Amino acid sequence: MHRYRSHKCGDLRESNIGETIRLSGWVHRVRDHGGVLFIDLRDHYGLTQCVVDPDSPAFALAEKLRSEFVVKMDGKVRRRPEGTDNDDLPTGKIEIYVSEIEVLGPAGDLPLPVFGDQEYPEDIRLKYRFLDLRREKLHQNIMTRVEIIKSMRRRMEGQGFFEFNTPILTASSPEGARDFLVPSRIHPGKFYALPQAPQQYKQLLMMSGFDRYFQIAPCFRDEDPRADRLPGEFYQLDVEMSFVTQEDVFAAMEPVITGVFEEFAKGKPVNKNWRRIPFAEALRKYGSDKPDLRNPIEMQDVSEHFRGSGFKVFARMLEDPKSQVWAIPAPGGGSRAFCDRMNSWAQGEGQPGLGYIMWREGGEGAGPLANNIGPERTAAIRAQIGTKEGDAAFFVAGDPDKFWKFSGLARNKVGEELNLTDKERFELAWIVDFPMYEYNEDDKKVDFSHNPFSMPQGGLDALKGQDPLTIKAFQYDITCNGYEIASGGIRNHVPEAMVKAFEIAGYGEQEVVDRFGGMYRAFQYGAPPHGGMAAGVDRIVMLLCGTNNLREISLFPMNQQAMDLLMGAPSEPSTKQLRELHVRVNLPQK
Repeated sequence: MHRYRSHKCGDLRESNIGETIRLSGWVHRVRDHGGVLFIDLRDHYGLTQCVVDPDSPAFALAEKLRSEFVVKMDGKVRRRPEGTDNDDLPTGKIEIYVSEIEVLGPAGDLPLPVFGDQEYPEDIRLKYRFLDLRREKLHQNIMTRVEIIKSMRRRMEGQGFFEFNTPILTASSPEGARDFLVPSRIHPGKFYALPQAPQQYKQLLMMSGFDRYFQIAPCFRDEDPRADRLPGEFYQLDVEMSFVTQEDVFAAMEPVITGVFEEFAKGKPVNKNWRRIPFAEALRKYGSDKPDLRNPIEMQDVSEHFRGSGFKVFARMLEDPKSQVWAIPAPGGGSRAFCDRMNSWAQGEGQPGLGYIMWREGGEGAGPLANNIGPERTAAIRAQIGTKEGDAAFFVAGDPDKFWKFSGLARNKVGEELNLTDKERFELAWIVDFPMYEYNEDDKKVDFSHNPFSMPQGGLDALKGQDPLTIKAFQYDITCNGYEIASGGIRNHVPEAMVKAFEIAGYGEQEVVDRFGGMYRAFQYGAPPHGGMAAGVDRIVMLLCGTNNLREISLFPMNQQAMDLLMGAPSEPSTKQLRELHVRVNLPQK
C-alpha cells in the first residue's frame, strides 16, 4: 500500500465496503459520542467520516488529536448505521473503522477556525492565509477561479486565438495609473516598469503577423486602494486581433464571455442577446457607464416641466442652458416614510436633499414639489415617466456633468430599497461610443478620455476638423450587474493619426517617438488594422462566486493598505541591495 494513501478523502463509496484502505489529510473536527470518537478527515478532494472506539489500538492516540493535525489513518470501509447517512457528502453512506493512526504534522492553537465559514477579522485572515485557504468556501472559490480560467483558455483557443506571454520587465507607459518601477543594477539610474497592461506588446504582436493573441496576463498598477480592484496586481484576459472591425471583436468575444457565465452561473439566467448602449445614453438613463441593468429604472429628462415653474430652485437653475432636471421613477415607493428615508440618504451623500413627488389614489401628486409646480405640471411629469398610483419619483437638477454620478447612486439605492433589482441573474451589455477626449479641469487642457491608442471615429479627418470634445472613439466596455468587466477598442494604427491624436492631448511628435518608439516604428512598416480588449479575470470570478470582495477569490491578496501581511511586503531593503542598485532612499519627513 502507498506510504500515505490508497484513496483520497472524497473517493470512497458503498462499492468500497469491506476494503482495507489508507487515508491522509487534516483533522476537520473531532466529535465524542459516548466514548466513541468520530473524526472528519479532510483533504483537497473531500471529507470522510472516520470512527475510533475504545477497542481500537488507535484510540489512545485519537484522543490526543485536535483540529488541523495532519494524520494518516488505516482502517476498513463499512456502511454507516441506518439513519446516519449524510446526503450532503459524496462519502456520506460510508465510514472508516480506524485501526491505526500516525500523526504526520501536529498543529498548534489555531489563530482562526478552519471549520465553518464564520466571519473573522481580515488582518488575521490575510496574515494566516494558508489557514484561511483551507476553509471550505474560500477553497471552493479558488478552485472555481481555476476552472473559469481553464474555460476561458479553452473557449479562446476554440475561436482560433493563440496564447502568447509578453514581458514582465518593460518600459513605463501612460496607461492612466502609476507604474511600479524596478531599478536596474546593470544600468545605474535607469528603471524598468512592471506592465500596467500588455497593451503595446499585444499591438506589436499584430505588427509581427500573429493575427490572434490572448493571454491570462498579470497587470501591475501602483494605485490607491479601490473596492473593485485588488491593490498592486490583477489579472486580465487580454485579447488582440488583426484585420477586424469593432463588430468582429464583438462577434468573437460575446460567445466566450457568455459561455463562461453560463457554465458557472449555477442556474442563474444569463442574457444571450447583449444590449449595446452608447456611453452618453448610459449616463443619461442610468447615471453610470457600468449600469446595473437588473434594475429596471430608467431616468428621464423632465426639465421642460420645471422651466418657469413655481419651484424656484429648479426654475432658476434651468436659466443656465447647461442645466437639466432628471427624474428617477420609484415604482411602489409612494410613501412618505420611504421618500423621507431617501432624502436623508441623499444628505448623507453630501447633497442638500432629494426632491420628490408621490402619486396618491386617483393619480393626484403630493409633496412639496407637487405643491409648488401645480397639478397640471405634476400630471405631465407622470404621463412622461409612466408612474402610477402608489409610485414616486425623485429629482436631481443642475449641470449633468456634475450630478450624473449621484443620480446613478440614487437610482441604485431606489432599486435596492424597493427590491426592484433582480439579484438572481446576470445581465451583460456593451457600452459603446466613448468620447475620445475629455476636458481636464485640473490642468485646464484636453486629455484622453480612455485608451490613448484607440482609433477615433472618423479617423484622421475627425482629428483635423472636429472639436476634440465631440469626437467619439472606437472604444467599448463590457458591463455586468453594475461592474465594468472588460474594456477595449479598435487601435489607431496610422502613424500620422497617432501623432495627431497625441498632439491634441498636448504631446509633441518627438515625445510620442520617445515614449512609444517601438510601436511608432512598427507602424511605419506595414501595420494591419487591429483591435481587441481586456476582461478582468478577478471581477468575473468575483461575480460568478457570488461575492463582492475580490479578496475572497484571490490566493494571496494584499490588504487595503497594499501590504502583504503573510510575507511581510513591502519590506526595507538592505544597505548592500541599495548600494548594488545605486539607489539612495529619501524618506519623507514625519
